[in-house]
Amino acid sequence: MTTATLTITRPDDWHLHLRDGELMASVLPHSARCFARAVIMPNLKPPVTTAAAARAYYDRILDALHPDLDFTPLMTLYLTDATTPAEIERARADGVVVAAKLYPAGATTNSDDGLTDLARARPVFEAMAACGMPLLVHGEVTDPAVDIFDREAVFLERHLRPLIDAVPGLKVVLEHVTTKQGVDFVLQGPSTLAATITAHHLLYNRGAMFKGGLNPHYYCLPVLKREEHRLALVAAATGGSPKFFLGTDSAPHARSAKECDCGCAGIFSAPVAIEMYATVFDEAGALHRLEGFAGHHGPMFYGLPFNRSTLTLVRETRPVPDVVAGGAAGELVPLGAGAPVLWSLEAPDHTLRYRG
Repeated sequence: MTTATLTITRPDDWHLHLRDGELMASVLPHSARCFARAVIMPNLKPPVTTAAAARAYYDRILDALHPDLDFTPLMTLYLTDATTPAEIERARADGVVVAAKLYPAGATTNSDDGLTDLARARPVFEAMAACGMPLLVHGEVTDPAVDIFDREAVFLERHLRPLIDAVPGLKVVLEHVTTKQGVDFVLQGPSTLAATITAHHLLYNRGAMFKGGLNPHYYCLPVLKREEHRLALVAAATGGSPKFFLGTDSAPHARSAKECDCGCAGIFSAPVAIEMYATVFDEAGALHRLEGFAGHHGPMFYGLPFNRSTLTLVRETRPVPDVVAGGAAGELVPLGAGAPVLWSLEAPDHTLRYRG
């Protein structure tokens, strides 16, 4: 029998870019419509490097949130070569910061201030381990001699394995894992190691960037990979392991900043994220495992309670909008623009019927 509706614990997004200012106000409802909490990335300009800056960003998000939407931002610190153990302790004590982000310098959007030497940052990692703060890792090397499609696999052996061995008590999330090597690394690693998986890496391989011409709206970092890697990600997400959980890495850029001679990396998936994940699990025959991946595994790893509310998805085909408004930034092109999505939220237009 075909499932017509699916009610699950209201999910969380463990990797989200909200940007700031008017753009943030425009994209925030797309995440808050279905996610109860989200881990907010700190790569603003300037980056969120202190507990005080994280608290100020947190307040701006809440100020921009519509009063009818129930959403909690979980803040992060951007690690730089100047970050100190004392700043980690201040952030933990403040109460709104749940993790710190490791961007190898130059690896992705607004990462130029990221860490240049992981060994020098060991006192910071030890402070994080001592206070139970997870480290969120953008797992790619920036060595120009390494092919862009191999940067994750090289990072795992060159940097992440030595770090985990050196600071065994440190909780680590390999963000937006994209390769079979990454999946195997997480599965074979300690219980303190987990990974988030995006909807776009589950749905598409690297051919999507070139279908019908060069399509910048499928360009992200880490880039989409070969089909064998996509299949490994689907198996990991739908397989029931608590080491893998939902992280959209939704990263809005104005259409004009994507469709230009040097387009920005980032895929804006928030308007259709939970619907896209439901499609992946449905096609894999694993709808019964979507609730764990989307609503249970992340809180278990972070030591947070499950959300008490639920949301309901219905098997109802609707088109993904071609564009959505981005305020002063202009139009934003969402993931799968113009294509049909097979699952929809029970209540449309960014409203939900909460239960429980």
